[in-house]
Amino acid sequence: MSQITDAYRGLKLGERWDHAPKPVRWFVMLLVVAFAFYLPYLNILPFAYIRTDLTSSGSDWASVLFLIVVYMIVAVGLNVVIGLAGLLDLGYVGFYALGAYSIALFGSTNSPVVEAMQSKFGLSEEWAVPFVVCIPIAITMSLIAGVFLGAPTLRLRGDYLAIVTLGFGEIIRITARNLDGVTNGAAGITQVPVPPGPESDGRAFFNTIDAERWYWLALAILILIIFLARRLENSRVGRAWLAIREDEDAASVMGVAGFKFKLWAFAIGATLGGLAGLLFGSKQQYVEPNAFMVQLSFLFVAMVVIGGSGNIYGALTGAFLLTYLPERFRDLVDWRPFAFGVALVLVMILRPQGLVPSRRRAREFDDRREEAKEAAADV
Repeated sequence: MSQITDAYRGLKLGERWDHAPKPVRWFVMLLVVAFAFYLPYLNILPFAYIRTDLTSSGSDWASVLFLIVVYMIVAVGLNVVIGLAGLLDLGYVGFYALGAYSIALFGSTNSPVVEAMQSKFGLSEEWAVPFVVCIPIAITMSLIAGVFLGAPTLRLRGDYLAIVTLGFGEIIRITARNLDGVTNGAAGITQVPVPPGPESDGRAFFNTIDAERWYWLALAILILIIFLARRLENSRVGRAWLAIREDEDAASVMGVAGFKFKLWAFAIGATLGGLAGLLFGSKQQYVEPNAFMVQLSFLFVAMVVIGGSGNIYGALTGAFLLTYLPERFRDLVDWRPFAFGVALVLVMILRPQGLVPSRRRAREFDDRREEAKEAAADV
């Protein structure tokens, strides 16, 4: 018995989790989920920065939590593209914007698209596409955009692919700003629909005041996405992505259809980005092009890289830190970019594999360190 205990103590945290009994793992996961749902009411956190009235500075805690979860959805989608398939996508904000504009264009009575449909089909001025119908529209538009972008560009590699995707993100934003007759241009689209629900206190169930309801909705979607992403990662498709990331030529020799699987990764990542954009646009109830600047794409990539590329939980950690910390230190407006840059440099120096790396990545960095030590010893 003592030998088993000693062997268990020698395992790392992730290995201990894998060796734990299944009921224990389920119990711990249920506790974590329950804690996550209770977070909007947990006002005793030492790092929480909560606005108790409309005149004080800071950010509403529930709204910050909602934005964190939305960016976590983005990070999970981008982790499929960067972390699993090894494709550097610097234009991911384009899919995020497509999701937001999809629900605004078809669900808002302020949209020129809806107004044109009302005029053409003789519909009432209050008619618009219901929210539940906007969801598949947003997902489909993001999916199609991912396929159309990936089909001609995924034959490129490395920096060339990054430059092309960066251009895509800017094309979406500039197009949305210049198409006055479709997107209202720089003025944006208001009255974006919200999910259906019973009225509460004379207002819609999902409104701009009760942000915790938006957080719970986004959190439920995130949990489902994490479950599906984990299943996908451990499937034949996930193993093909890892093979392509490590060495695409070797994977091709072994019979892995590189282009097909990379296109799948791009399409799945685009779908999750569009879904996150839909939630963001609906919560804001206002969509305009300046909300989707190119800097947001760099932030998304930083979430995955800093958290731990190739590991879902690492991407979630990176999304949490890079969304929460700027809100926590909002008073230090002038110093936030400097502090953010210093933090990035320190993480890349001290933890180049990320804060919560995948085991494969961690072993790769350990092997490289050993090789470097051996080379230094030989010299």
